[in-house]
Amino acid sequence: MLLWPEGAPHALGNDTEDCPSITPYILETAEPTACVIVCPGGGYTHRAAHEGEPIARWLNRNGMSAVVLNYRVAPYKHPSPLLDAQRAIRFVRAHADEWRIDLHRVGILGFSAGGHLAATVGTHYDSGREQAADPIERHSCRPDLLVLCYAVISLLDSPHTGSRKNLTGDEAEDQLLHLLSNERHVTDDTPPTFLWHTADDASVPVENCFLFARALNTHKVPFELHVFESGRHGLGLALDNPNVKPWTDLCALWLKKQGF
Repeated sequence: MLLWPEGAPHALGNDTEDCPSITPYILETAEPTACVIVCPGGGYTHRAAHEGEPIARWLNRNGMSAVVLNYRVAPYKHPSPLLDAQRAIRFVRAHADEWRIDLHRVGILGFSAGGHLAATVGTHYDSGREQAADPIERHSCRPDLLVLCYAVISLLDSPHTGSRKNLTGDEAEDQLLHLLSNERHVTDDTPPTFLWHTADDASVPVENCFLFARALNTHKVPFELHVFESGRHGLGLALDNPNVKPWTDLCALWLKKQGF
């Protein structure tokens, strides 16, 4: 489903990336369900398939609807991915009645660079524009919770340089890097957050999750953090790593505690 059927903002005329969309995995239930938007990783150059549909199916098995976000990546730069994520949240809320979704239980989950996108929308949001001509834009784009999986958090401290370059360019100004270093924008209103990482991640330093958790703690935002001793970057559901695989059970318990 196209997020902007009549054309996305900042379209570059690139056929493969001009049309951000979502793929819904909606449960058929009598009562409204929670919904989680899934942002696959890929360094802002692509979207990893194993961090998309398999995650949505896992959420379905745990009683939640899901949508996988096909957000724009290179050659697109900020703010296009953020606009796509914000639009996806508004889109889900605009379809809440049709899809039997609870307006107040819409979360976002991301891996790696997709985790950076999830953290960005979790720290950069608005309540919607009540007078907007487009009814989708009248909805809030604040997620009700965040799940950040080996996420890029900062573009200044312990950054993943590839994601930074692809999102902001070779010579981004400090002001933009500060804007997109999400640990610097946590407030008392930041959504509750679940984070996990591996201590020896060779691509995205584990310090990223510590930065965000420390900021959450400072602002007394509820969070849960799990750091596993060892595991390569990009594990997804971690089915091939018995030591990290429990993250899904831990996360499911946390989601249940949050009412999801």
